[in-house]
Amino acid sequence: MEYWFSEYHTKDVKLSIRANEQLFSGKSDYQTFDVFSTPEFGKMLVSDGEIVFTESDEFVYDEMVTHVPMAVHPNVKKVLIFGGGDGGVATTYAQYPEIERIDLVEPDEMMVEVSKKYFPEQTAGFDDPRVHIYFQDGLHFLRSVRNEYDIIVNDSTDPFGHEEGLFTKEFYGSCYKALKADGIMVYQHGSPFYDVEEEACRSMHRKVFHSFPISRVYQAHIATCSAGYWLFGFASKKYHPIQDFDPKRWNDRGLKTWYYTTNLHIGSFMLPKYVEDLLEEEEDRKKD
Repeated sequence: MEYWFSEYHTKDVKLSIRANEQLFSGKSDYQTFDVFSTPEFGKMLVSDGEIVFTESDEFVYDEMVTHVPMAVHPNVKKVLIFGGGDGGVATTYAQYPEIERIDLVEPDEMMVEVSKKYFPEQTAGFDDPRVHIYFQDGLHFLRSVRNEYDIIVNDSTDPFGHEEGLFTKEFYGSCYKALKADGIMVYQHGSPFYDVEEEACRSMHRKVFHSFPISRVYQAHIATCSAGYWLFGFASKKYHPIQDFDPKRWNDRGLKTWYYTTNLHIGSFMLPKYVEDLLEEEEDRKKD
């Protein structure tokens, strides 16, 4: 008998993935976790019935929220990650020897425990002495932080539920204060393809565009994300993601990647017309 996991993207669309077996199921104070072994995507982490990541395509997300800002900012010493209990983003940032400290704020300890057990390669960065994990609410963590970080990554999974506070105007304003004078924030921006998700995408851009002098959106193909199409936000106090991009400096590092290249960096900011239109509509609303 075949076993399939299905995630609804809308009430009329679902993604179904055949699973070999269920490796884990457990409930924390925040969410229910499941880990499946699949023939196509390897091991897969699911939270409250929605895919968090799979072994097969997580590298796309991790590389795009790491290498894009690192190829722009010339002097990164301190990085702050919200969410990220799966370890992928911290592990990718740990590839950069010049970074002195990586702080990770994750409210759910079970996320870290499950990821360490079932995805050891993904969480390898947690063993780096520069990585410090804080199990607490992100907004609470930010309250007393000022002018401290070069890069902030909002790696939270969803603008709803226990992480909803990390997608508010207050949160983005607090991130602005926590960044140094030339700091950059990157964040998951969702998928604009389905109508049911478009408003969250619009709202996010509207809030960030109002909070930062430079606000741009870039894209990637991630197979198990909604519609297979995912957006990221790049918000900065000083640096423009294209005008201040230094491909030679980044390429000289010799880092091994599976998705990111300096050619792709430029192309990822070239968005489809319908995405450009909805972003510009929200920017115009802020000017009214």
